[in-house]
Amino acid sequence: MSTGQLTGRAAGPRVPSPSSGPAARPARGRLSLRARRARDFYLFAGPWMLGFLALTAYPLGYALWLSFTNSDGLSDNSRFVGLDNYREVFTDPETISSLARTGLFTAVTVPLTILAGLIMAVLVNRPIKARGLFRTLLYLPAVVPPVGAALTFKLIFDRDSGAANGALDSFGVNGVTWLVDPYARYVLIMLTMWGAGNVMIISLAGLQDIPKEVHEAARMDGASPWQSFTRITLPLLSPVLFFQVITGVIAALQSFAPLLIALDPTPAGVGNVPESNYFFMINVFSQYFANGRYGYASAMLWVLFVTIMAVTFLLFKLSKGAVFYSVEPEQAKNKPRTIGGK
Repeated sequence: MSTGQLTGRAAGPRVPSPSSGPAARPARGRLSLRARRARDFYLFAGPWMLGFLALTAYPLGYALWLSFTNSDGLSDNSRFVGLDNYREVFTDPETISSLARTGLFTAVTVPLTILAGLIMAVLVNRPIKARGLFRTLLYLPAVVPPVGAALTFKLIFDRDSGAANGALDSFGVNGVTWLVDPYARYVLIMLTMWGAGNVMIISLAGLQDIPKEVHEAARMDGASPWQSFTRITLPLLSPVLFFQVITGVIAALQSFAPLLIALDPTPAGVGNVPESNYFFMINVFSQYFANGRYGYASAMLWVLFVTIMAVTFLLFKLSKGAVFYSVEPEQAKNKPRTIGGK
């Protein structure tokens, strides 16, 4: 009696098990799953990493090295001067005053821009006719590039042929030299608020994310529209407003292009910038290209970088009692377990 008859199975050719044999073993030269994932990661992230190293990391390191030298950017006779450039930054009256003007400009324009964007967002969030058209018209100025906006304002506020003085002449007011002190600062503030459409779009997205049921419940409890706005809308919108404060402060402290383009975009034109608009970045541009002090200008940029980091850190510290998130990070981590939950 055969083995197949004893076991009750029909005798036949033996089929190799899928888990054994040469077919189950990986072919030579084939990468493992982990290796393929690593290869794909570096394949896709490689161009960005090369760009970061060449266009960000290396310039930052080179600027840091320049800040400890007296380099003029042209000759090879630069020498190491240690912390002399940084000492001059904190003792030079012109540098300190330019940084103070930049801080004052930031303290004025950032709240005004956020307030203007919030007001526009509230208006276009209401159920009115042609709401999409109004949103487009209010956002359209933000699409204009900063260079084009600066040149447009230069034409509008030109003393001889500008539209602003043309409108004043119709009321019998003599022409005003807008692009010099003391009016240049007001033109710059208006130019900055010209792009409030970006703030409006972000605020509008935040307003539309607030549940309507919350306002309906407040209305049923007898809350007035102002109470509903101040006690419901603003607290729920505070993360969006805080984001706009952070990004607005960082952008305002680095304000440069509109200041110079509106006047004369050359190293010689730096001397024509009104004193009220002679900000920190204009001073840096002057030190780099007008005075040829690359080492000192690099030290100024690193001081500005540290200042921006310090201001951002301070804003985050001060926001703990003013910004309300729907779910706090600590609550998300320490979420209580439910019955039957893991």
